[in-house]
Amino acid sequence: MVAVIKTGHSILRLLNYNENKVKEGVAVCIGAENYPMDTQQLSFQQKLNRLVNQAMLNDNVTRNSVHISLNFDPSEKLSEERLLEIAGVYMNKIGFDDLPYLIYQHFDAGHPHIHIVSVKVRADGSRVDTQNIGRNQSERARKEIEISYGLLKAEDSKQREAFRLKSVNAQKVLYGKSETKRAIGNVLNTVLPKYKYASLPELNAVLRQYNIVADRGGENSRIFRHLGLVYRVLDDNGNKVGVPIKASDFYNKPTLKFLEQKFAPNDAAKQPHKVRVKNAIDLYFIQGETSLKDLILVLKREGIDTLVRQNEDGVVYGITYVDHQTQCVFNGSALGKAYSAKAILERCSNGVAGEEKIKLSIAEKLGFSGAQPGTGESTYTAGKGSALMTGEEKNRAGLKGLTDALLLPDEPAERMDWELKRKRKKKKQQRITPD
Repeated sequence: MVAVIKTGHSILRLLNYNENKVKEGVAVCIGAENYPMDTQQLSFQQKLNRLVNQAMLNDNVTRNSVHISLNFDPSEKLSEERLLEIAGVYMNKIGFDDLPYLIYQHFDAGHPHIHIVSVKVRADGSRVDTQNIGRNQSERARKEIEISYGLLKAEDSKQREAFRLKSVNAQKVLYGKSETKRAIGNVLNTVLPKYKYASLPELNAVLRQYNIVADRGGENSRIFRHLGLVYRVLDDNGNKVGVPIKASDFYNKPTLKFLEQKFAPNDAAKQPHKVRVKNAIDLYFIQGETSLKDLILVLKREGIDTLVRQNEDGVVYGITYVDHQTQCVFNGSALGKAYSAKAILERCSNGVAGEEKIKLSIAEKLGFSGAQPGTGESTYTAGKGSALMTGEEKNRAGLKGLTDALLLPDEPAERMDWELKRKRKKKKQQRITPD
């Protein structure tokens, strides 16, 4: 079981989100705890009034709404009664048992899950402390419930596999706005808070892996002039299909302004992870025969997707790397000149302008002094001595050393002996003597 807790400023917004799911036929309200009437008898206004009146008992609590989702493995077939029972036990263990809350069962994902809507104010007006509640009370409750009900543990690798994000199937969302919005929303809820992107093109490099694009429109369009943003589904050929959905229509409001506020912090956070992508690329290019297609396949095996941008004539003008392991996105040129689209194409076609610099740097780390005149051999320096290595022996040692060297920081330059430094000549000063 996976539990997610979020707090907010608007009880109405949370309730609307779940009730709209009910109207769309992809959710049902299965429980209303600490309400004076049965769930089926409650109107929308009655559900809302009970929560709002409770929250008004303490005006100092500004983030007064609580939204909890409990997610289960697809293999777990849980009845409505069992879901209600688990929700009650969970809310009791985290200290919400005496508060009014509504329970919704959703059917819009590939795994069973419920949503719970409540408030942070008790009947006596005291505030419910939610500081670190996810790390403390919720974690303890989750583990105890998993044991009590025999649920698959969240730490299990099968559980992580079950919640892996899948690409949007464009064929399933062509016929209506609600299907398109639901499909896009599932991807955005996972990608936006987890991945580190520093521009809209970098974000789109991730979203395109799931057949989605954030679109500002053409430069002369109304949406572009007003700093608007829509999200669209892409087909297998990268063409936009279906109904465009405004960013402001989504629950978490992933507008252009919202995204731009994340760019600078994301850029700083992803800098330490550059080396992993650079090393993976450099290791590929030391193998000999290379091609862009093979590079993309090799990087994919390392968990790095490569997005090559081309114009209408098929000319490559940009390249972006999406590292799913560190969840960072890098434009090629941001990694360095040797990793830009132009340099990568040169290295793949043996136009080794950038590659030779990298190989030379690696060779210096390892102690290779280059080819020996007249022999075609290379010298490998180990400790104080050196030895000639040839054939398969040199390849094995060299490749292992290259791998190690790529993971090492650059060595500082050695100091030059004082005797070799050029002495600065002092300029003779002319003295003016009085007549």
